[in-house]
Amino acid sequence: MANAKLLLSDLASSIDCVPSRYVRPVNDRPNLDEVQSSLDGSIPLIDLQDLHGPSRSHVIKQIAEACQIDGFFRVKNHGIPESVIHGMLSITKEFFHLPESERLKNYSDDPLKTMRLSTSFNVKTEQVSNWRDFLRLYCYPLEDYIQEWPSNPPSFREVVAEYCKEARKLALLLLEAISESLGLERNHIDKALGKHSQQMALNYYPPCPQPELTFGLPGHADPNALTILLQDDVPGLQVLKDGKWVAIHPIPNTFIVNIGDQIQVLSNDCYKSAVHRAVVNCQKERISIPTFYCPSPDAVIGPAPGLVDHGHPALYRKFTYSEYFGKFWNRGLATQSCLDMFKT
Repeated sequence: MANAKLLLSDLASSIDCVPSRYVRPVNDRPNLDEVQSSLDGSIPLIDLQDLHGPSRSHVIKQIAEACQIDGFFRVKNHGIPESVIHGMLSITKEFFHLPESERLKNYSDDPLKTMRLSTSFNVKTEQVSNWRDFLRLYCYPLEDYIQEWPSNPPSFREVVAEYCKEARKLALLLLEAISESLGLERNHIDKALGKHSQQMALNYYPPCPQPELTFGLPGHADPNALTILLQDDVPGLQVLKDGKWVAIHPIPNTFIVNIGDQIQVLSNDCYKSAVHRAVVNCQKERISIPTFYCPSPDAVIGPAPGLVDHGHPALYRKFTYSEYFGKFWNRGLATQSCLDMFKT
């Protein structure tokens, strides 16, 4: 895999059918005709501006209901300036439109690297590849990682660093609200995450000549604590709701938030880590930028003591986040979640 055409985006522009290594088995294809639309408002939209006033308790209740029922919600009035959002989407597109030789300076298939450009999910282990290229960045503490980020485009580090700072503020605000919604101290999840870790992926999904044969990413739950998703105006995200896939249509200047496995464990299954996937289309490239807010590797995760009693026993054993993520990576996306490996 060490020479040219490592990246899907450089292959996709020159083909008119999906190569065999991207074709899913017949029983594991998107079935795009059966997907429901979210235009009926099935994904909650929460106004975070109300967290700072007399309506806070109402917003906390909305968050609790969304985390219990869907594991997904959308937020507006989140505090991240439109200029920062637009800058992040623009610099991502600019990066993926660089010449192949320039992008490949960042390539690696080593999952332990804290900055790497790669493709699919895990090219070393997957039998079927995913229709995606991605740039993975560690971004907290920022000063520990920024110097290894790409220096081309020239403004990349400056633009992405500003976005990372804003995304972290939003993550901390949400974690405090989620803690409160569980009836815990506002700082409980903050403390449980140890020193904290923050990563992001700049996902690029090229147009696909046969989108019904493959996935951008198959159905999975996120192994981290919380994911904050920024996406462009091209649909592709789908969420599993009541056993059916629901398409989540983009709304400008909003973010999709989803609960990850660590909050499901901390909540002792009060909240659910939602299964979701990314599909592709034959006409437009798509960009999505998830920020993964995580425990630090040595953080010990387990159900919050305040949510465990005689009638509600702990459903998970304690574990370090590094142990959890290791099992997630080894299992890959062949199964939707690895929570079952940590049940008591």
